[in-house]
Amino acid sequence: MRLLAGCELIVESNENCAVVAMLRPRSGEAQWLISETYAFDPHVRPTEFVDVFGNLCQRFVVPNGRMRIRAELEVETERDIAIAPWAAPAPAILLPDHTLQYLLPSRYCPSDRAFDKAQAIVDAATPRSGQVGAIVEWIRAQIAYRYGVSDASTDALETMDAGAGVCRDCAHVGITLCRSLRIPARMVVGYLYGLEPMDLHAWFEAYLDGRWYTFDPTQSAPRGGRIVVAYGRDAADVAFLTNYGWLTTLEMQVWVGERPVGSPSSFPVDGN
Repeated sequence: MRLLAGCELIVESNENCAVVAMLRPRSGEAQWLISETYAFDPHVRPTEFVDVFGNLCQRFVVPNGRMRIRAELEVETERDIAIAPWAAPAPAILLPDHTLQYLLPSRYCPSDRAFDKAQAIVDAATPRSGQVGAIVEWIRAQIAYRYGVSDASTDALETMDAGAGVCRDCAHVGITLCRSLRIPARMVVGYLYGLEPMDLHAWFEAYLDGRWYTFDPTQSAPRGGRIVVAYGRDAADVAFLTNYGWLTTLEMQVWVGERPVGSPSSFPVDGN
């Protein structure tokens, strides 16, 4: 399926504020970036680098005052996603080098303190569920999707204690529990077609049976129509905007729509 997606932000700073953004998705096995446009008002010319996770990062300065940042994308992606929650994880000695960093505890995913909880969850599940499947089912049953419970400092253990959070919190819980069982898991952020209410979205991937699989505890069933913008250990690695100075977001609008087969490529003019 082909998706037209994008976002527009209005930010404000009381100084010239250095910013690193993640606006540009990469083409890969599950998605192909067909076209992209970006606008900055007032105009700036970002420089770009690739971070240690392979994400495309744009570095620029938000001048004193307000700035409008707009990104528009056309991406071909999978309507359905592969699922294998029952697949067995590989022993650590057989894992590829690039997955090992996703076994370690990180800022929002203190997996070194979650083994007992993770083991209890998988022990209580049916064998057919598999370890990651059992974790996802537990999150859906035990973590309510609720705004206002967490903030930018909330980690996975705090989310489990609160029993509620938003998409990034649910992803952190899944990652933490997987890693505590020596299953590589990583954070993913991007766009999800049909998400209600529409927003930038977060989920996680676990490495099983020689490949990465998508898991999204906030959705009742596996769903495709995803555009991946960035991967990382947790939310600290995949922030849409990282500011090195005072900066506040005044407005944000996100949209994702499907482009009908055979129709000319175009982007929504008004963001709808």
